[in-house]
Amino acid sequence: MFEPYLTQWQLTPDGGLLSTHSSRLLPVRCADGRVAMLKVATATEERFGGLLMNWWNGEGAAQVYAHDGDALLLERAQGKQDLLDMALAGRDDEATRIICAAVARLHAPRTVPLPKLIPLSNWFGSLEAAAGQYGGVYAQCLATAHGLLATQREIVPLHGDVHHRNVLDFEERGWLAIDPKRLLGERAFDYVHVLCNPDLPTTPDAERFYRQLDIVVQASGLPRRRLLQWTIAFSGLSAAWFLEDGQEPHSDLGVVRHALAALNGEGHP
Repeated sequence: MFEPYLTQWQLTPDGGLLSTHSSRLLPVRCADGRVAMLKVATATEERFGGLLMNWWNGEGAAQVYAHDGDALLLERAQGKQDLLDMALAGRDDEATRIICAAVARLHAPRTVPLPKLIPLSNWFGSLEAAAGQYGGVYAQCLATAHGLLATQREIVPLHGDVHHRNVLDFEERGWLAIDPKRLLGERAFDYVHVLCNPDLPTTPDAERFYRQLDIVVQASGLPRRRLLQWTIAFSGLSAAWFLEDGQEPHSDLGVVRHALAALNGEGHP
């Protein structure tokens, strides 16, 4: 899998093989001494995500050194800080502000023509299915999503998955994003993931939700109501994905409850 690219780009392995559900990664060293990460996609969405990484050209995202089909040669994060560890260690507010700043950099205007992107409206098929099968809160989330998608504003290229482990410490280059989903839609969508991350045990906690909501509103300049609506839509979608994988979506449904309460004026002020 890696050998053709090691030869083509004159790379030397510099660490052990890493695997995700959608790609294989190998730390490497370039002929000029730069450290990098060689990523070979095993899923279609990962392959096309590289097009958006290339378009960002290292501004807000890891720099792409080379790109060929399924393979992407990326700048490698060398920093020691980790946003999920930071949030777990009592620095959740700081981690949220860092993520919001990274999102703002990704959304900054560029003059380069965009690659082909997926409309955000195409992303909600799993929620449609869950609403049809289970109704209830999934139907509420779907209705909210439909209303938002029909009235999108501030359309930008979206990362689509800006959680704590997709924004990495690149030391003097700052905090940069990896692994985008290459979507096109309303910018608010990229801010909701920090409120909904199921990998963070405190995500369903009401105090945590309202505190981080206030931080995101302040950092992004988004209307609170609109952000809550997108949170409901995305949390419902994420819950539907968990159901598809045979898992219980307790964290996502907790976030939906908090967001619905806040939207109806029943939660924290």
